[in-house]
Order: sequence, then structure tokens, then C-alpha cells
Amino acid sequence: MWIIPFNFISRWLLFLAVAYKTIKTREKRWGLIATALFIHALDVESYILTPLGIFIKPEAYDVMSVIPAFVISVLLIWGVIQLKKERSEFKDVAILGLFVVAAYIWLFLLATELFDRFEHSFTIKTSFPAFAFGISLIYAGYVLRSYIISKNTLEELFPWGLGLVGGINLTYPFARNIEWFAPMAFLAAALFRVMAAIGALKFVISPAKRAVFEKVPKKESPEMSGAFLFKNKGELKQTYPDFFEKNVIMITRDLSKNRNTNSLVYWVTKLEEDSIKKEDHIYPISPTKMDILIDLITKNLEHGYESVYIDAFEYLVLENGFESASKFLFSLKDRIISKNKLLILILDPRTLTEKQMALIEREFLTLTSPP
Repeated sequence: MWIIPFNFISRWLLFLAVAYKTIKTREKRWGLIATALFIHALDVESYILTPLGIFIKPEAYDVMSVIPAFVISVLLIWGVIQLKKERSEFKDVAILGLFVVAAYIWLFLLATELFDRFEHSFTIKTSFPAFAFGISLIYAGYVLRSYIISKNTLEELFPWGLGLVGGINLTYPFARNIEWFAPMAFLAAALFRVMAAIGALKFVISPAKRAVFEKVPKKESPEMSGAFLFKNKGELKQTYPDFFEKNVIMITRDLSKNRNTNSLVYWVTKLEEDSIKKEDHIYPISPTKMDILIDLITKNLEHGYESVYIDAFEYLVLENGFESASKFLFSLKDRIISKNKLLILILDPRTLTEKQMALIEREFLTLTSPP
């Protein structure tokens, strides 16, 4: 019997940790995640109606019992997408819309006798909502660990706990009626929620240094904005001598570059990221993780960084091909321009074909004299 109150407490601990983050930041993305966890913590049937002696009508139970899983999944995925990206893209809306339509149809099917014809009707009825809920938690854990949480710290308990709870929920349709396994699964889920809550509290109260910073020392605005192309660093120094005195995000292969203490460096390397000690705002990142890199840069621009410096484009081309690397570069350029900030690209034209170089030059401005 003690598993039930422990399960109850674990749900509320996790919700309160995320709710504190929501209140602290007043960000809608954390509000969406907190709302999802609040519905999960309430569990109206188990913790409100049943103790009051109020029971759901048998004919309505199949539908009502899975609605929370669908609602929580939508809120959680929506919130996590906002954590990962500056704003939702069309494909995100399309995928989420398809899921909502599928859930809508599923609820109507549950109201019929269709699934009752099968021998394992319970497994079939609960499979889609349990899958949606489990996958949403696993996805939330993945995004938090990849984009938000500092690795190799206590904060990692947050995404790992969510992911493990999601994994347990994937077994629910098959294991719920197995007498010896069900109590163990409920206990494991409760333990994983407590683990997630501990990591969330550490993240909220005392976050470790990570690749996205909440505040950046204020500097005067850059003297120019836009996207500019230089053949080498010497040209940049001649044209814009105080560039590195700004709050600069650097995407580089060379850690010997002169930089001030306000610079944030993404060191593009194939070395194992978790094995490298991060210091002085230097963060290793794989050249194949351009999707993660562009979102990290975008978030840091939101938090006060003024300029982006790239001298590792050739290496990105080598590892990903010109098409993928150029798509990354142009997408990053569009985001920077939309924020009225500055992008500097250092690129030796000898490393690309004439056609490839012409495509780059069409997107970037060149300066031969100080602005």
C-alpha cells in the first residue's frame, strides 16, 4: 500500500520543481511542461474521485481513462519543442496536428464496441495513449539532455528520470494485469520521478555552467549588423579591429584565437564531447550536430550575445557535404539577420569550387574598408 502514496508524492515533487522554474523564468514553454506535469500529478480518478467515493460510469470509463494521457502528451511535446527551437516550424505543427487528429479518432473508437471483440482488448485500448505518453516523456528527456541540461552533473537526473518513466509507460498495456510485475513497475516509475525531481531542482536552484547562458554581460551594440565574408582573420581585424571585444559566439576549430572573457566558443571536433573538460565558455560539439548547434546559437543570441564568428565552415563541409553545411550556414544567417545582429564568416575561396563560392558570395557581403 505504501507504493500508492510514494507514487503520489513523486508526481508532485516533479511538478513543483518544474513549476518553480516556470515562476522563476515566466516562460510559456516551461509553463506548458508544468501544466502537463500538473495534470499528471492530479490524476483526478485515483487521487480525487475515488477517495471521495465518486466513480466514473462504466460505459464512459474507456474514453475518460485515456484522455489525460493524450492531453499530457500534447502539452509536453508542445512545450519541449519550444525549448528546442526559437519558434515552432510548420513540420512541428503538422506532426502535432496529425497526432491530435489520431487521438480524436481513437477516442471515438473507444466509445464503440470495436475493440471489445478482441481477446486482449485492454492492451489494444491502452496501446496508443500509453505509447504517446511514453514517447513524449522520452522525447522530453532527450531534448533536455541535448539542449538544456549540463552533462555529467546532478542535473542529468532530470532528463534521465523522465526518459525512464516514459520507458516504463510503454510497458503499461502489456504488463498492467501481470500481478507480480505491475507493483514493481509502479515503484520503479515513482523512483524515476523522484530522480527526475532531484535533477530538476538542481537545475532550477543551482544550474551548472552550460552552453546556453541566462545572462550575458552587457556591451554596447555592435557598430554594424548583417552577414559579412572575409578571406582570412587579417582582413577582419583590418576592417573591424574591435570585433572580438564584443560578446561573440565562435564556431571554430582553432582554440588559439584571441578572445575576451565574454566570448562563447563552440569547438567543432569529433572527439567524444563528454570526455572533454569544458572551461572558460569552451564547448566541444560534433560537426554532425549542426541542428543542435544552430538552436544553441539562436538561444544565446536571445540571451544577449551580439555576434557570431565562423571559421570552421570548411570542416563542416568536409564532414557533412557542401549542401548540408550551406543549408546550416544560410539558416543561421537568416536567424541572425532577423535579430539585427552580426555574422562574420572566414572562408578561404580556394577550399571550394567556383560554383560553391559563388553561392556563398551571393548570400554574404564583403567589406574592403572599415564600416
